[in-house]
Amino acid sequence: MTPAVELAREVETPAAPIRVGFVLHVMQVAGAEVLVAETIRRLGRRIEPVVLCLDQVGALGERMRREGVEVIAFDRRPGIDLPLIGRLARVIRHKKLDVVHAHQYTPFFYGALGAVASFTKPRVIFTEHGRHYPDVVSRKRRFANRVLFDRLADDVNAVCGFSATSLAAQDGFSKARIEVIENGVDLSRYRQARDQGALKARLGLVADRRYVVTVARFHPVKDHRTLLQAFSHVAAAIRDVDLLLVGDGPLRGELEQLAQSLGLADRIRFLGVRDDVADILAVADVFALTSVSEAASITLLEAMASRVPVVVTEVGGNPEIVRHGIDGLLAPRGDAPAIAAAIVTLLRAPDTARGLTQSAAERVSTLYTLDRTIDRYYSLYCRAQGSSPSAR
Repeated sequence: MTPAVELAREVETPAAPIRVGFVLHVMQVAGAEVLVAETIRRLGRRIEPVVLCLDQVGALGERMRREGVEVIAFDRRPGIDLPLIGRLARVIRHKKLDVVHAHQYTPFFYGALGAVASFTKPRVIFTEHGRHYPDVVSRKRRFANRVLFDRLADDVNAVCGFSATSLAAQDGFSKARIEVIENGVDLSRYRQARDQGALKARLGLVADRRYVVTVARFHPVKDHRTLLQAFSHVAAAIRDVDLLLVGDGPLRGELEQLAQSLGLADRIRFLGVRDDVADILAVADVFALTSVSEAASITLLEAMASRVPVVVTEVGGNPEIVRHGIDGLLAPRGDAPAIAAAIVTLLRAPDTARGLTQSAAERVSTLYTLDRTIDRYYSLYCRAQGSSPSAR
């Protein structure tokens, strides 16, 4: 724990809950959105949250509603939806928000302008998560950021050094003011002792088979196509291993067809969106993430916390989290043979794999805990009332 956090814990929590509006695209089951949900749950009565979705509510948003959290969807129109700024401003004013916390650039664009239009001066926080690939930013956007939007944000942060660097170099935000607040995971959820035999039976898996697992939405940036091609090499080399794909998305049909064409339909299973990811990771023999671009993947951190050996592409924030040959193995983006070779190495060398998982688990427990992440965000919220957080 940093001295700043220790000092902050000695000060009393604000007497009244801090009113926080979280602005996102849609509350789907993805990294930024899951972080928002966990922040709301863990801070409890210390904040009065409202989730402001520019587009739709989403599956996670519906779940949050059932938990009693107010979630508002604005059904944003294509292009720059100017009336949306006024609608956001009315909500900010009506809810008397102390903080507007926007996750990703487009939510920040609308959230910051809505905060200005509300005339209530809430504290505006901009958190950058992942980046597009290829990462191209127009000159118009970069200019607007330098002369206006950088000034509209009271706090600017990113989930990893890669995203922070891109935010300055590509988007034109002042590098000196960008803070890195690393993503974190709930260690207790992924370090429980589990009966693998019983778990495999419950999950419908075969007791004497091994499993490569990935957890990611079926989107081009996650590059499942390369993973399936890599697994075709793994499957040819090792007969007792299958691939489990957790997630869903617009590319599912295409990927199912690819599995068929590779002759691997009986060795690749599509599990859909799951609430039991911790159990699935507990029976995994290798975790693979083959994204063409990545920031600080929550599922990667979950796998490391679960002591599953990891193979990830050497992109974005992955090398910050996984030190090659120390915490896991890195491979070039789009290189199916190299990814396959790394997976085979871990499957054939269990002692090597165990050494990597020990280091990875220690790294997560030191740098990437959910409590640490949320403490740092809560410190930002407290600035809106000129106070500091007390002990959790």
